Amino acid sequence: MLLLLLFLSLPPLSAAQLCHPNDLAALLAFKNSFSNPNSSLPSWDPQFHCCNWYGVECNDTTNRVLGLDIASVDLHGTIPPSLSKLHHLQRLRLHKLPNLVGPIPPELGQLPLLGYLVISWTNISGPIPSFLTNLRSLSYLILSFNRLSGPIPPSLPSLPYLYAIDLSRNLLTGPIPESFGHFLLSTALDLSHNMLSGDIPASLGNVNFSRIKLSRNKLSGDASVLFGKDKVADTIDISRNSFEFDFSKVGFMESLDVLDISHNKIYGSIPKQITEAVYLQFLNVSYNRMCGEIPTGWKLKYRSESWDNSSFFHNRCLCGVPLDPCK
Repeated sequence: MLLLLLFLSLPPLSAAQLCHPNDLAALLAFKNSFSNPNSSLPSWDPQFHCCNWYGVECNDTTNRVLGLDIASVDLHGTIPPSLSKLHHLQRLRLHKLPNLVGPIPPELGQLPLLGYLVISWTNISGPIPSFLTNLRSLSYLILSFNRLSGPIPPSLPSLPYLYAIDLSRNLLTGPIPESFGHFLLSTALDLSHNMLSGDIPASLGNVNFSRIKLSRNKLSGDASVLFGKDKVADTIDISRNSFEFDFSKVGFMESLDVLDISHNKIYGSIPKQITEAVYLQFLNVSYNRMCGEIPTGWKLKYRSESWDNSSFFHNRCLCGVPLDPCK
């Protein structure tokens, strides 16, 4: 009874005291690093529990900050190094922040539990830093729709749990690293809409990609290594490059849903085995150098209505439905 009376006589914890002091300090430093903190993050008021602030996710038991998801607010400034003080952070998403500029700070490599990193639709610039490989828990890396430049770090495939990487719509240059043929997991890879060049590494044939998008670059060489009857990709988009290989020799995975090889220098015929891709919904082989009869007898589970002559035209001598009959 005496203990109960003593407990009831204690003053209630303030909202700020419910937050771990280190997390509270790091969040306030994040907010105050921007030139317009009060207008952009008005709910981030230390009078209120930080786990109820916009975009902040906490552990229900410990109140430690696990996630930070900031999107579509008017932040002006750079990514502050104070994020590295959120030692329990597992998820970070900075999305649609057009006035977020500058490089990715090296302090971001000091978050050992970070598994989900999204920085997209911003104006961050500079290189993709190699220190991201310090994030040994990282499984999901999205750095799309930014102004990142320079080469792709060859060390990224060393991350043991990485299964999704999207570096699309940046200003990246140079080749795809040979090391990208050594991902440890079945990986979804999107490098589209950059300025990458050079031959595609043959090592990419070692990876059973779940999805691969390389469109709108300046890549060349033999991309047939991405295909195979025993692979599991649902999307292969290598359009608008300078790939050159014999399409008649590739095999097709049953799981394929989207195939776009248009605007390349691919030759040969369309293999009959493509009709076994029962989930195929989008197909474009136009603007290549292929010949022969378009296969018939498709075994599609869901018949696509989007295939017309535009999926096949501007080849050397393809023929058959939906193009002109073969002679």
